[in-house]
Amino acid sequence: MTSKLHLYNTLTRKKELFEPINPPFVGLYACGPTVYGDAHLGHARQAITFDVLFRYLQYLDYRVRYVRNITDVGHLEDDADEGEDKILKKARLESLEPMEVVQHYMNRYHINMASLNVLPPSIEPRASGHIIEQQELIGKIMEAGYAYEVKGSVYFDVVAYNKKHPYGQLSGRKVEDLLSNTRALEGQSEKKNGIDFALWKKADPSHLMRWSSRWGEGYPGWHLECSAMSTKYLGMQFDIHGGGLDLLFPHHECEIAQNVAGYGKASVRYWMHNNMITINGQKMGRSLGNFITLDELFEGNHKMLEQSYGPMVIRFFILQAHYRSTLDFSNEALQASEKGLMRLMNALDTLKNIQASPSSSVDVETLARRCENAMEDDMNTAKLVGHLLSGIPQINKLSEGKETISDQDLEKLKALYHSWVFSVLGLEPPVSTDKDEEITGALMEMILQLRNQAKTNRDFETADRIRNELSRLGITVKDRKDGADWEIN
Repeated sequence: MTSKLHLYNTLTRKKELFEPINPPFVGLYACGPTVYGDAHLGHARQAITFDVLFRYLQYLDYRVRYVRNITDVGHLEDDADEGEDKILKKARLESLEPMEVVQHYMNRYHINMASLNVLPPSIEPRASGHIIEQQELIGKIMEAGYAYEVKGSVYFDVVAYNKKHPYGQLSGRKVEDLLSNTRALEGQSEKKNGIDFALWKKADPSHLMRWSSRWGEGYPGWHLECSAMSTKYLGMQFDIHGGGLDLLFPHHECEIAQNVAGYGKASVRYWMHNNMITINGQKMGRSLGNFITLDELFEGNHKMLEQSYGPMVIRFFILQAHYRSTLDFSNEALQASEKGLMRLMNALDTLKNIQASPSSSVDVETLARRCENAMEDDMNTAKLVGHLLSGIPQINKLSEGKETISDQDLEKLKALYHSWVFSVLGLEPPVSTDKDEEITGALMEMILQLRNQAKTNRDFETADRIRNELSRLGITVKDRKDGADWEIN
């Protein structure tokens, strides 16, 4: 199988032709959420980015095993292995069992993802369900001489590892610089060096999530889970590993070190990272307190929102930016996305009713090549959306009879829009009941009859006022020789 897909590899910092290890099989792993709160817009961007990649690889006829993990233990408040487990803290505050917290927010996450039309992964493993695999990996790392035990906790020895393997190649950081930045913590930690990270943490007496091990009762470090679960389901070497840019360091950097130390080689060929969503130039995130949950967006219950926005508007908003670029949130940006999405869906409805002609004046092949080139160039959904929107004026001309299209080209044009809009981008048409459409159609027919009557009576002021008011409401009236048509912008 041949593919022209070029992906930006964070590890090499350049675009590379995607060539799977064992075609047509593709192993794809993406870091899922830590389930201790409602999903927010940042979660949506990561999920949609890798959902589109999942869809696009399938569109290219690859067999994809997509693994997206659930973090339900070991993610501490501080990446320096300090503080309370995030899920345990939530459980304590709400007087719940930790797994109640996990199940509650995991269920809500799945509901949100389904609303956004994010396909479920092939496998969705939990960290707490793979304790044995994580303990086995720790043992291998210790046998290789890259980890040490202190009072029931096990830490990865970054300095020892860096003597034989470069640590920091994904993020571009140097161990010497990291050491100088952590020297102030020396004497306050049981680690040899401040940059060492936990593979296993001893559980204190009040810690509810704990498992037996050769080092005593404890729980796994956050970075360890992805190394153990990705290789379990995708093999010792697999194709693509991704996540948000905030995971690049230390999480993914630590994964590389763990895999090389424990398995003797790096496991991942292509590293992908989606960029952040910002608000006024600042990263959106739960830790900063400036996040907006998906439920707040869907219901319009947030001080920054003027209205509610449907899941497809949110998806379209995210797709309008390249996954590696920052995406700045604002109510105005969502309103623009809502209008753009409606324009695209109206064009698809118009396309359904176009009649073929014996000859064709439409160049479908050029539009098709542009769409393909956009996705082949590091999955550039922003360009793809732009090309799809650029074809709308031609669709309108076909509908108005100003251009003609052959039956063969019409089928190609319909297939083009259907494949890219629905299959790859994962957008869905707006849901409306037959009764809604019937009432809307009847009202518009009555309004247009009144406007036509005004024109017949040469009352052009009233006719223009009706057209202008409809335009203000987002409805465009198009005069024809035998009457008028309308569409929602």
